[in-house]
Amino acid sequence: MSAATPSKPKLWLGAFAGFYRPGVEEVRGLDPISKFLYSARSVILVISAQAAIIAGLLALADREFRPLPFVLVLVGLVAAHMISNLSNDYFGFKRGHDTPDSPRMRYTVHPMASGVLETRLLVTGLAILCAICTAIAAYFILERGWTAAAFAAAGIALLFLYDAAPVPLKSIGLGEPAVFLVWGPLMIGGGYAMIAGRVSADAFWISIPYGLGVMSILVGKHIDQIEFDARKGNRTLPVLLGERAARGLNLATLVLIYGVAAALILSGRLSPFAAAIALALPRAAHALRILARPRPDAPPQGYVGWPLWYHRACLEHNRLFGWMYILGLAAGAAWPTLRL
Repeated sequence: MSAATPSKPKLWLGAFAGFYRPGVEEVRGLDPISKFLYSARSVILVISAQAAIIAGLLALADREFRPLPFVLVLVGLVAAHMISNLSNDYFGFKRGHDTPDSPRMRYTVHPMASGVLETRLLVTGLAILCAICTAIAAYFILERGWTAAAFAAAGIALLFLYDAAPVPLKSIGLGEPAVFLVWGPLMIGGGYAMIAGRVSADAFWISIPYGLGVMSILVGKHIDQIEFDARKGNRTLPVLLGERAARGLNLATLVLIYGVAAALILSGRLSPFAAAIALALPRAAHALRILARPRPDAPPQGYVGWPLWYHRACLEHNRLFGWMYILGLAAGAAWPTLRL
């Protein structure tokens, strides 16, 4: 390996950082694990890791944190997210949505349409991920009983209904609300229940700002590809609402994130330390400015990820918001009795 060639672990870690990259030809020359990680859009997996960490910190604040269940929740949510990404690409390709002119083919590697992943590598990777998720679900069902079975069934149902069902949720304007439910109440509320061993109403309430943040990412993405989706008959929420109304919805969503968090702090459900999310307000303001204007006809010089425009602004906001939310919850776990 030459001095200019990154080591394999560095390549693997690089798949989780930054924004969508690199190009198809560059990925073709990478090792099988790197190919799989880039094809699975690992850069977006941070949202599932953050959801698991939030659930863990809520359990820690209640003095009901258990290390092994937390690790299993973290691994399980990230693995399930990878399966979802690959499933989304598979069915998008099979249904003829991910064609050479589609936005999906332009901003990052498509595992099937690009030919980057050999069938054997794709099947092997998916088999490993499914085995991991199945083993984790079985463990929690044995340990937590019907509660775990209910959360597992809900997760599997939403995964199937989102893009694998004959009439997928994302084609009838329900994909975006489904994402809110998954990355909010299901991952955080369900993750808390698996870690702590009980269901918590507070965990569900506290999951709402984060779930809204993840929903804003998908709404932004679907605004970016609204013309293509409309031509293909893929009736996402922005297609149903129209471009201007969809931007207005996402503007309201970003404002609501902070409004709900403030209400939770004032009501005593959320630690005052969660006000650390104010450090993400400049990035929220940037996303609001982006959403307030129509997308430019061409990307600025050096822009990465085109044609994603609103999606990138919302993703970068949610990434910082998530870490600041986690910072506030970590401080709240250290001083759990401090409430307004």
